Amino acid sequence: MGATKTEHFTEQQNRIANIAKAFGHPARIAIIEYLMKVNECICGDIVNELPLAQPTVSQHLKELKNAGIIKGNIEGNSICYCIDEKVIEIINSYFSKIIETVSKEKCC
Repeated sequence: MGATKTEHFTEQQNRIANIAKAFGHPARIAIIEYLMKVNECICGDIVNELPLAQPTVSQHLKELKNAGIIKGNIEGNSICYCIDEKVIEIINSYFSKIIETVSKEKCC
């Protein structure tokens, strides 16, 4: 079975995998942490917070947006980004189920 055969998995499994993949780079974690810190919709400030070039930051923002972790609204000539609460609920629900299962049943 090839790694790209996503049709063999449920919609939820594919969704969680896409979200997890987006979390798989430290720059994206830094972006998420910055958005949580400022707790508001921000536009150009993200580039000033990271030791990366603007095109690189834009690419990471694109990956986070494609995964649904952040959302962006166009405001004039810029895009305002914030964390999408819906995807946080999906993540919270998924990991809460894991924690609940592991807490109840000691495997090893």
